[in-house]
Formats: sequence, C-alpha cells, structure tokens
Amino acid sequence: MRKRIIIFIIAIAIICAGIGLNKVIENMDQNLNTLTNMKIEDIDVSKISDGKYKGKFEMFPVSAEVDVTVKAHKISKIDIIKHVNGKGAAAEKIPDAVVKSGSLQVDVVSGATFSSKVILKAIENALKNK
Repeated sequence: MRKRIIIFIIAIAIICAGIGLNKVIENMDQNLNTLTNMKIEDIDVSKISDGKYKGKFEMFPVSAEVDVTVKAHKISKIDIIKHVNGKGAAAEKIPDAVVKSGSLQVDVVSGATFSSKVILKAIENALKNK
C-alpha cells in the first residue's frame, strides 16, 4: 500500500512538472515571436543632451543592460553592462554598428536575432528615458 502511494505521488509530481515545463515553453515561444516582430524606434539623438544614459530590456529568455554615451548630440559609445543571451553572444557587435551608423536602424546579427533586438531595445530605452 505504501509503495502505491509513493508511486502515485511521483506520478503526480511528474505530471505537474510536465505541465509547468509546457507553460514555460509556451511563454518562451510567445516572447520569441514578439521579439521577432518588434520594431525598434529610431531616436533623434540631435535632441539629446550630452551625457551617459542607462537602458535595459528583458524578454525571457534574453536580457540586456547598456550605458549609452552621447557627445555633441551623437552616440559616441555604447557599453553592454549585462547580456543574458543563450547563444546570442554574436549580437554584442550591435552597439558598434549603432555608433558607426548613428542610428538604431541597423541589421540584426544573423543567428542572434533575439539578442540583437533586445540590445537595440535597451539602447532605445536608454535614449528615450534620458
């Protein structure tokens, strides 16, 4: 009788874990779809005072935190403070592309689309929340 109770409890635990895992996967799929379709706003940096601005953006499973430096009304430097990326480390060259182009409208890194979008959104947030 005791073995049956233990087996029943283990079976219930496995079922609950499966349901929880399914919810996590559904949430992640929804977030990744949202990231794929997310638009990045181009910010008019000519209206932003010189200084250093912090921005962050998170959408499970990716997050980024950046420091954006504006000098002479241009983006002069972007430092990635934190980047939780899974396999999207290649996206860490996005800040250089933004500085070089002077715009947030840069191509995402192939194979690192989600991390690219999260980093761009963190930069956008830094400049919008000046």
